[in-house]
Amino acid sequence: MNEFDVVIIGGGAAGLSAALVLARARRSVLVLDSGSPRNAPATRMHGFLSRDGMPPAELLAVGREEVLRYRGTIVHGEATEIKFHDASVFRIGLSEGRTFSARRVLVTTGLQDITPDLPGLRERWARDVLHCPYCHGFEVQDRKLAVLGGSPQAAHYAQIVRQWSDDLTYITPSEILTAAERERLVARGISIAEGTPARILVENERLRGVELDDGRTVSCDALFVPPRFIPNNTLLLDLGCDTDENGWVTTDDNGLTSIRGVWAAGNVANPRAQVITAAGEGSAAAIAINADLVEEDIRDALSTLATAAT
Repeated sequence: MNEFDVVIIGGGAAGLSAALVLARARRSVLVLDSGSPRNAPATRMHGFLSRDGMPPAELLAVGREEVLRYRGTIVHGEATEIKFHDASVFRIGLSEGRTFSARRVLVTTGLQDITPDLPGLRERWARDVLHCPYCHGFEVQDRKLAVLGGSPQAAHYAQIVRQWSDDLTYITPSEILTAAERERLVARGISIAEGTPARILVENERLRGVELDDGRTVSCDALFVPPRFIPNNTLLLDLGCDTDENGWVTTDDNGLTSIRGVWAAGNVANPRAQVITAAGEGSAAAIAINADLVEEDIRDALSTLATAAT
């Protein structure tokens, strides 16, 4: 079967949560999963009530089993296009040529973390080079920490990381700290290392610090890096969905985009969504999608009734 009430593009927490709700509402639902979750490098996820410490891959495996239990369909594949077929049907094309049709579409394709081009950094990502203090801070509490600065709001980000350790160094390019930022950092005992990072130092498969281009070394057991987020929203942009001034697709409170029949949930529209947040957004979008389908079902039933009466 290639025709569904709802096609969900993206098989992460948001997409599977939505699929579960829709399948339990007795909707025919298809999840297209490219198999490349953002948190794949992480060994554990945290802050998800009842699932704290669970490996991300295990959460997704359990989620897929639950969706299948309610007769949802999951297909491994990468969606490359969404097109209007007629007023109430979308066509979704996959990279290998297959197509599916849907009355409604939910996009949950997430985002990419764009990290600084620093030798050795990417190899340590999600191990001891970290991006989210709420996800990983507790696991490195009271250790020697550092924050890689230089990006907007990085000094404030360091203030957040300070919650987990009083041994924290803020690494920043020279002469960019404002007087107010410097005063705030010093007030909370955050050391400041001004210079240009040259490479990540690793010894015996453990992070040892950051070497600056003048030869100085900032020792640390874990390095926090505020990444730049790039949404995987090409499908939505190609459809003509509205975006905000920063290029993120805009939605209403339940994930509806500016294109009727198309919703978005999770990191593709909300860069701050953690796993539990994305799952909640997927659930909320699913409920809104089902309600929208019910309204269409009513209209169709009334039209059929009127035709039969003539």
